[in-house]
Amino acid sequence: MRIALVAPVAQSVPPARSGSIETVTDLLARGLVARGHEVTLFATGSSETPAHLHATFREGYHAAASLWPWELCELFNLAAAVERASAFEVIHAQAEYAPLGLALSRLSPAPVVHTVHHWPTEPEVSLWSHYPEAPFIAVSAAQAQRLAGLTVAGVVHHAVDPAALPFRPDADDYLLFLGRFTAGKGVLEAIDAARRSGMRLVLAAAENDYYREIVAPLVDGDRVVYGGEVAPAARAALLGGARALIYPLQAEEPFGLVLAEAMTCGTPVAALDRGAVGELVDEGITGGVFRSLDRLVAGLPRIAALDRARVRDRALERFHPDRMVEEYAGIYASLAADRQRGPSTSTQPQRTNSDPPPSS
Repeated sequence: MRIALVAPVAQSVPPARSGSIETVTDLLARGLVARGHEVTLFATGSSETPAHLHATFREGYHAAASLWPWELCELFNLAAAVERASAFEVIHAQAEYAPLGLALSRLSPAPVVHTVHHWPTEPEVSLWSHYPEAPFIAVSAAQAQRLAGLTVAGVVHHAVDPAALPFRPDADDYLLFLGRFTAGKGVLEAIDAARRSGMRLVLAAAENDYYREIVAPLVDGDRVVYGGEVAPAARAALLGGARALIYPLQAEEPFGLVLAEAMTCGTPVAALDRGAVGELVDEGITGGVFRSLDRLVAGLPRIAALDRARVRDRALERFHPDRMVEEYAGIYASLAADRQRGPSTSTQPQRTNSDPPPSS
């Protein structure tokens, strides 16, 4: 197939440091090219990819303050793909928040399918429903349930690169919190849980105002250690060395790529039951999903003692790039076939919120 992948243009694909959307898009592009598809990646000029690269901007707006407002940068990048839509059988637009491609989808001769990488609110979904025929690919069944009234063409869980996440059969003596420093990520709850369990905790993320004002006073450099934002190789080493990844979310999320990354290293997960967590963690096999922080603290010794080889094996089954690429390719083929059959079929929802979400 001839496929256009539209990445965000905040930073390069793959990212130099953290960036789950860019990481997943890179794996998808590489996997599609390896299977013989003709792929054009619309991303920053600093990106490295085996696909054809179309760059509206040399670098991302995170690095260039003159690229503002950021929404206009994203729109220009997306429009570049739609302007060339006759060259593609499908255009897949990735967005952290707003699916800007909705406004262009009826102008494109090729179907434009959207993936958003956040937990949509009801007002957002209500606004998006002005284009009820525009297809979405959800990143979890939990997220798909949020897209009530929209066309959900499928559910595809993210993948991770096993080669970049080597297996660690023996862990070091620490728990790990790896994620943005926000109240919703539950960093304060992670510190509380680690202290109550008597385990050392490493915090790894980029410093921000929330860290400086709220988290830093709790970091003592001994039982609670700040490790900073880590590059990919150091990230893998940190994940693999942890006795468990602690993930006490306070706000729903549509996925949680760090869960798949940790489990691929053999590191089990102790998480609160929010958003898509229950879809991703296999209870008693790759970790534990708890309804309260008290239960999480009580369950930590059991989670840390899980068979790390079994954790790794199950993660490879569920989060290997081959699985993700095949599922996306199947949805792309279905969307292209619907478009070829004409507007009467291509504009009909392929699955509504009342239908059960497909498993992946």
